[in-house]
Amino acid sequence: MFEHLNLILFSALNAEASLGGWQLLGAVFAAEWLIFLVPLTLVLLWIGGSGPRREIALRAFIAAACALTLNNLIGHFWYSPRPFVAEIGHTFLLHDPDSSFPSDHATSIFSVALVLVFSGVAQVRRIGLVLLPLALIVAWSRVYLGVHWPKDMFGALVVSATMAALVSTPAGRAACASVLPWMEEVYRRVLAVPIGRGWLRP
Repeated sequence: MFEHLNLILFSALNAEASLGGWQLLGAVFAAEWLIFLVPLTLVLLWIGGSGPRREIALRAFIAAACALTLNNLIGHFWYSPRPFVAEIGHTFLLHDPDSSFPSDHATSIFSVALVLVFSGVAQVRRIGLVLLPLALIVAWSRVYLGVHWPKDMFGALVVSATMAALVSTPAGRAACASVLPWMEEVYRRVLAVPIGRGWLRP
């Protein structure tokens, strides 16, 4: 039943063989380049903030890292062939024939977006609300271009939400808060020169 629904959704979302021009370029941009908003967002939150913002950035980073680690374990123990490996649909991106479930791209951006959305800082929450629809665009584009199944995106959302929830528990917050001073010390040592010249916040 689930696989049947997955195939129906894939057939509805996957692009036609005639895809080209600005539609192809736009989809490829969404599938391959929007993901760079994840490290950019975390870096800007860290260097542009202090205290609570840095703690949220650290939580988001840990959530994404743990989610990607879980993805790796799932892919290692359960191989899910990509659509082009199964010779289904049309593919417009070169990709290794590794396990498709869950999607690492979607997991990365969903994890960070969800942590930010459910943070207690209004400005950070607004950033998360911008990232969340972009995460949906990333998920759609990778199915549209034929390198993932819809189920891969559903799996990515579940894994991301789980990790975002775990780092937001009292225990998760406490763990991140305990790591934060050490991370700030490393940051200040590595970037001592630009910090000393006032280019970056200490």
